[in-house]
Amino acid sequence: MNVGSIMTDEVFVMEDTQQVAYARNLMLRHGISRVVVVDSEGKPAGIVTETDITRKLRIDGPAWKRRPIDKISIRRVMNENPISVDINATPREAADLMLKKKIGSLLVMDGEELAGIITKRDLLRFFKDRCAGRWKVEDLMTRDVKTVTANHTLAHVIDVMEENGISRVVVTGNGAVEGIITSENLSFATFEDPERGIPVERVYFISRASEEKRRARTIAMLTAGDIMTEDVITVEPSADASEAASVMLDNCISGLPVVEDDELVGIITKTDIISGIQ
Repeated sequence: MNVGSIMTDEVFVMEDTQQVAYARNLMLRHGISRVVVVDSEGKPAGIVTETDITRKLRIDGPAWKRRPIDKISIRRVMNENPISVDINATPREAADLMLKKKIGSLLVMDGEELAGIITKRDLLRFFKDRCAGRWKVEDLMTRDVKTVTANHTLAHVIDVMEENGISRVVVTGNGAVEGIITSENLSFATFEDPERGIPVERVYFISRASEEKRRARTIAMLTAGDIMTEDVITVEPSADASEAASVMLDNCISGLPVVEDDELVGIITKTDIISGIQ
């Protein structure tokens, strides 16, 4: 089996002359988390993800970050020179490359032509179908779980994610899991406060079910408890890792807290699972 047989062949693209707002609208409309950016010749020039928009458009830093997103060029936010893999590569080669480069997707090339994209979700599906019985959750899970409390500010949550290079944190209280926060839920935009005339950062909550934006609130007022997902799906360390992969796919989530006797003992993510592809 090669990458071409498990890749996603429907790729959403935008031109490098367009604005960040166009990328975000594509993501919201189609329920996707990444868009390929092409140049005037239609060749891949970059890739932008929801996480890029979340992290790179925070209000700190250069003045261009404080413009409305329909005024910010996608070139300022995208990752240039996207990494690709040949259509005939093996799933293991694709997984190794993602893990080595710490990325969530690879462009799939057939010669000089863009043939598709392969994501961790595609590899997760391959793992579920082909790797049942090989690994327990405890064999692949991350034991050092980054946590916050419900009273931590959203700014603190984002700092924890950035400092540790992660896209989710578990919200705990007295050692028990109370919720989870992922960067995929968040899409940031910059607005000007009509009363003070200065930029303020607001966050929109994106409902997985409806993919619609909920009411915006100023980031300074938000805590982890305000935005966390409370009905957290968990898994036991003794479960088969392919079962964890199946749960992630069925529920469109990227990680599961690992709980034993009501105590958080780890977390297993798509990244952890694809490391088990052989």
